[in-house]
Amino acid sequence: MANKTKDYLAKVRKKTGFSDYKISQEYGINQSNLSKYKSGKSTLSETHAWLFADILNINPAEVVAYTKLESAKIKGDKSKAVFWQEQLENLSQSSESIKIDIAQINPIVGDLDNNAQQIIDLSIEAAKNASDLLVFPELALVGYLPEDLLLRHGFMQQVEQKVAFIKSKIPDDISIIFGAPCKQNNALYNSAYLIQNGDIKIYHKQQLPNYSVFDEKRYFTPGNQTCVFTVNNQRIGLLICEDIWDADTVKETVKYGVQTLIAINASPFHVDKHQQRLAEAKKRVMENNINLVYVNLVGGQDEIVFDGGSFMMDTKAQITQQLPFFKSTSTLLESANNITETTSVEQTIYDALVLATQDYINKNGVFDGVVIGLSGGIDSALTLAIAADAVGSEKVKAIMMPYTYTSNMSLEDAKAQASIMNIDYDEISIHAMVDSFNTQLNGIFNGMEADTTEENLQARVRGTLLMAISNKLGSIVLTTGNKSEMAVGYATLYGDMSGGFAPLKDISKTMVYRLTNYRNSQSYIIPGRVIDREPSAELAPDQVDQDSLPPYDELDDILELFIEQRLSITEIVQRGHNQQTVERISRLVLNNEYKRRQSAPGPKISKNAFGKERRYPMTSKFKP
Repeated sequence: MANKTKDYLAKVRKKTGFSDYKISQEYGINQSNLSKYKSGKSTLSETHAWLFADILNINPAEVVAYTKLESAKIKGDKSKAVFWQEQLENLSQSSESIKIDIAQINPIVGDLDNNAQQIIDLSIEAAKNASDLLVFPELALVGYLPEDLLLRHGFMQQVEQKVAFIKSKIPDDISIIFGAPCKQNNALYNSAYLIQNGDIKIYHKQQLPNYSVFDEKRYFTPGNQTCVFTVNNQRIGLLICEDIWDADTVKETVKYGVQTLIAINASPFHVDKHQQRLAEAKKRVMENNINLVYVNLVGGQDEIVFDGGSFMMDTKAQITQQLPFFKSTSTLLESANNITETTSVEQTIYDALVLATQDYINKNGVFDGVVIGLSGGIDSALTLAIAADAVGSEKVKAIMMPYTYTSNMSLEDAKAQASIMNIDYDEISIHAMVDSFNTQLNGIFNGMEADTTEENLQARVRGTLLMAISNKLGSIVLTTGNKSEMAVGYATLYGDMSGGFAPLKDISKTMVYRLTNYRNSQSYIIPGRVIDREPSAELAPDQVDQDSLPPYDELDDILELFIEQRLSITEIVQRGHNQQTVERISRLVLNNEYKRRQSAPGPKISKNAFGKERRYPMTSKFKP
């Protein structure tokens, strides 16, 4: 990949933003020489080669060699052309080995003190281990994404102070990269900070995602400059997350003699997301013949889960190092464990739900434990397992609230699961409370048939009790509804929807069964009858879910096509579904947007999750 004089001039022009006249004035270059450089009639003098290399922050010997090779080719001097080609090859092979350390950390949004201290502590530790370069994820200093905190002047002032504090504490014998927002000339950037030899170099993210859960164009201005630096004579390029997905952005960076590309990321999890990352990474590596170090954030942030899984890829697009998923770790690449075992989809999703629940509870720091309404059904059984794995059984309280329609099987299975898991368990009968409400409403409801009103009343009494226990104990209520129910509105506002976090919000009913079987395969904690019995809300005599809904395998397939793939009714019917059923389900989905707007947050695991990602109007006449 030869670089010519006119190419170097174009790069200087782009980096400085100067016209040729301005370059002439600023750097004392004769304008006649500039014209010859631009037209390709003349090659850079050694003086100007060194000057341009300094402006572009690249190896001067490399620029001199390229322009000498160009001159030899223009003059037809084959011996000199061979000589300078050999010099370029020697330069590319003369770099020393480099020890790169990855810090796959789990920062807390807005916790600048602790996030900064973590960066400092890990940097000091890496320096003691003779690492040359330590790399943190995107926005590691502030967490991803601070959202409108970025619009507060005081927040950005604190960011600037913490960057300066980190710089003052970093050992001189190590270089580090970490992500943080940067405000320059009234523009806000998503940036990477390189601290090296006591100096700071800042790279601004060029490609800003504005789809799915991403909203970066609301906050950030795109950068337009590349960042290339040297460690142990190795040329390293720096990019941020979405930049790596854009072939032109990578190509523009790599052409400055880059041997290794570092991409810092805050890439959220959904099923199959890591395979998508690897596919794109392989394309960029093969297109540019480079090594790639991909560093990803880990942890739960409201509805988003970051799965980590940082990796190193060589020039042949082979994974040479793979870091763990859903775990914080700081690892020297040459000694990292290469994870080769394949995990099941169920394990991956379950790990994501546990981490998301754990971080939502612990990072908020205001909850002493968890309260769950344990019904004897499969959804609450799985939620209880997730809660215990997230925060420990000793911090979980299960409440069974039987009424007239609660079966003995439900009572027995709920109590059995709590006992197996060593979870604090209580029963509160709601007969008297529900009967009292019905008595008070008799006058208004006189002559009217019982319907879902009376069923919802049971759920709302239970929700009130759970919230009272939450208030008294300082524990968070985890709601137990799944995505299939939330999609069609099979949930009660201010009833079973009451709570602070919904671990199963993006989990279909059919996946609930798969996750329950997976968790039982690790240790048997959920009674088999809970899995085998027909699902029921037990709000009416002999009630089962299929009285109101299609079989869950049919329902979930329709919902997958309608919600995640956004197909029309006609297209879904063409896939083999009954038209009336599809019309009814699609109508239920659209009509219950108002419920979902009032639902608790829950972790995203699909490509189109309810919440921050899926934004539909509550009032709409759209017919799909």
